[in-house]
Amino acid sequence: MNYSSFIPPQRTLMGPGPSDVSARVLSALARPTIGHLDPKFVTMMDEVKALLQYAFQTKNPYTIALSAPGSAGMEACFVNLVTPQDTVVVCRNGVFGARMIENVERIGAKLVVVDSPWGRAVEPQQLEDALKANPDASVVAFVHAETSTGARSDAKTLCEIAAKHDCLTIVDAVTSLGGSELKVDEWGIDAIYSGSQKCLSCVPGISPISFSEKAVEKLKGRTDKIQSWFLDQSLVMGYWSGDGKRAYHHTAPVNSLYALHESLVMLHEEGIENSWQRHHNMHNKLAEGLAALDIEFIVPENERLAQLNTIKIPAGLDDAKVRSFLLNEFNLEIGAGLGQFAGEAWRIGLMGFAARQENVTLCLAALEQAIAKCK
Repeated sequence: MNYSSFIPPQRTLMGPGPSDVSARVLSALARPTIGHLDPKFVTMMDEVKALLQYAFQTKNPYTIALSAPGSAGMEACFVNLVTPQDTVVVCRNGVFGARMIENVERIGAKLVVVDSPWGRAVEPQQLEDALKANPDASVVAFVHAETSTGARSDAKTLCEIAAKHDCLTIVDAVTSLGGSELKVDEWGIDAIYSGSQKCLSCVPGISPISFSEKAVEKLKGRTDKIQSWFLDQSLVMGYWSGDGKRAYHHTAPVNSLYALHESLVMLHEEGIENSWQRHHNMHNKLAEGLAALDIEFIVPENERLAQLNTIKIPAGLDDAKVRSFLLNEFNLEIGAGLGQFAGEAWRIGLMGFAARQENVTLCLAALEQAIAKCK
């Protein structure tokens, strides 16, 4: 068999991720590769840390870009901060809350689950009740922006409740970082993780994480070995900290970090509040167009994510047929429903570089044609 270079099609990515990547970020990938301990690269790493602190709205010294996707960021938070002796309350309102549960079970900690309906935010009173019923709880975990349903939970209130019961918080911000209001320090979040491929509009494969001083204290105070060598942050700390000097831990994804740096510079240039507002504005434009097509949202308006829109598939339409039409005729990707919403919903992403007027216009026009053709 003869092989040749892979040339991907030019798609418009409006699914649950990855999102569209700007030419500016893609060009950063093509810059010369240098060593991951090169002084120039170390200087760039310091800038990545500072830019991530801005994106997370935190002063946490331990704010880094993990050399792995968001799922590894999740696991890093759990294996470093949860021991078999802990009682962990996990709020589940979709697929990614269920993955948190998997982590707790694999660690062997005591698990308490607070379930909320799919397509709804976590109910704060349910968390309060669970913590009162389990006074030994030491960790609370929840998803800020549930990618599987498009629901946004009130992270500020949930963290206030956790703090009142002297619990550390672990928060999934994979889909919210850069697209929704998120204030790590002000809200009292102890450990948070995200992904490079959502509202940051970078290539997949990197997970920004941030640990509070309380979280770092717990990590440093452990006497047992962390389950994962690669994700052991007590080892990674030496690579991401130090005055111009780094301790070797692994070979970082050099060019991908160039791309992340560029995407974060773009976010800083735009302004974090402006980015939140842009996502909100594009969501409103999309919502207006969907209403004209008689397409309904699943998530109530006050709990809805601007950047991940979960809508009901109109009666009589075949899910896969419509998405195939959009991909083949318009080079447009939207997402299928997950879990309980499989075959019942579409997920339309307006994340990062994709959250712009031309994408909204294309998506609405393409959906209109798809509905007419696929009935």
